[in-house]
Amino acid sequence: MATLSQLAKQNSNLTHGDLEWLNLLTGEWQLLADLVFADLVLWIPSKEGGFVAAGHARPSSAATIFYRDINGTEVRKEWATQVAMAFTTGDIVDQTHMDSYDGIPNRFTAYPVRRRTHFNQEAVQGKPIAVITRHTNLADNKVPNKSQLNWIAAGKDLLVMVSEGTFPDMGNRTGPKRGSPRASDGMLRLDANGKVLFASPNAISVFSSLGVQKELEGEVLSEMVTPLIKSGHTVDESLPLVLTGKAPWRSDAESKNATIALRSIPLKLRGASIGAVLLCRDVTDLRHQERELITKDATIREIHHRVKNNLQTVASLLRMQARRSKSDETRENLDQAMRRVSAIAMVHDTLSSGLTQDVNFDDVFDRVLQLATELAASHGTTVKTMKDGKFGQIRSEVATTLAVVLTELVTNAVEHGLANRSGLVAVSAERQSKKLEIAVSDNGRGLPEGQIGSGLGTQIVRTLVEGELRGTIRWFSPTDGGTRAVISMPL
Repeated sequence: MATLSQLAKQNSNLTHGDLEWLNLLTGEWQLLADLVFADLVLWIPSKEGGFVAAGHARPSSAATIFYRDINGTEVRKEWATQVAMAFTTGDIVDQTHMDSYDGIPNRFTAYPVRRRTHFNQEAVQGKPIAVITRHTNLADNKVPNKSQLNWIAAGKDLLVMVSEGTFPDMGNRTGPKRGSPRASDGMLRLDANGKVLFASPNAISVFSSLGVQKELEGEVLSEMVTPLIKSGHTVDESLPLVLTGKAPWRSDAESKNATIALRSIPLKLRGASIGAVLLCRDVTDLRHQERELITKDATIREIHHRVKNNLQTVASLLRMQARRSKSDETRENLDQAMRRVSAIAMVHDTLSSGLTQDVNFDDVFDRVLQLATELAASHGTTVKTMKDGKFGQIRSEVATTLAVVLTELVTNAVEHGLANRSGLVAVSAERQSKKLEIAVSDNGRGLPEGQIGSGLGTQIVRTLVEGELRGTIRWFSPTDGGTRAVISMPL
């Protein structure tokens, strides 16, 4: 299904600012469709002078009349007059007779869509940029109850605000949050002073779980909730403004019994405040799970930190043992073991400072290259290192193995490829959607007689690449000299 931006680019001359506003609107309009128990369709002006459907919201609170996708279709001639009139005059236009779509009787209303002239200003464009049509299914028409009447009234107020360019409110400084309340979770209508005019049954249950035992209707909500806020708990500074409906924000209220999520939507008519819609949801279990996840994450990071410290201790012990060794072969083997342990420690160090179990491998590999420089210095030579491309984010279990492999290849390039001479070690990384290809090159003496070595380091590299990384590794001796090892591994 084509997106709003794609449909606008193909069919309309809307500006970038118009599209930004319409995307904000369609990000909020599921709430409107639920409140008015009706399908909402967004019509944008076409280059040919007509209108094209560029968005559709089906209500979760009522049966839809559009069982098939309507996006990308031109406006029906039965609706064209009302849509064009709403767009031209900027007035809300009701259809004078009952409409029918695929044999389903429905009531049809067209609302012009205006937008702010600037995102940080209150001024609104005089001319509409699009039209929203509301299609109410009349096939299952029943006498609405008190809750439905209040839902519809709130939805109509918001649609009027859409026509005036005051909804969505640009003051909404908080984005979606896990557990954000919907209309069906609980809804209250407040007057301009924060007094409750209506509370849905679900809203009554939500505030009852918080500890409110009195009737909500007729009471100032903030005065009832404030005494229940958990003492010693850090309270969101936006909570008082949310409870009174003064600001279009989200907040949580936490008592000793429960935690509820709140979202305030101020209602305005011709720029003057007429009250607010307040959505609420009991998120006690969700917030408890989030706190547990935070605790577990902190525990995992602490484990990685301790593993890193322990590995560094092992590396230090190996280094001390190597210094005391009188055998050159033993000293070299211990140094190699020390470097392998240090490579694993680097990955755990990166994991201990992050919030995910993925590793930014570019940071790890930069430290691997430092090992090459230090190794060359210990042999009284200098090595220039060069990296091209990006490794990107890699899973921790892969990153550990890859760090050991690349440490082995880089140190081999310094110790055996350059053979205690100064030179260059270059590494390139080419990341594709499902594959990572890495090349490690040096400008040293090349492979002896063109044959791959049979030492422990080569065996370790081949085993890890083929067994752990499920990849392949090949060695080459380029015609211009040196050695080149190429790793290809799936992501």
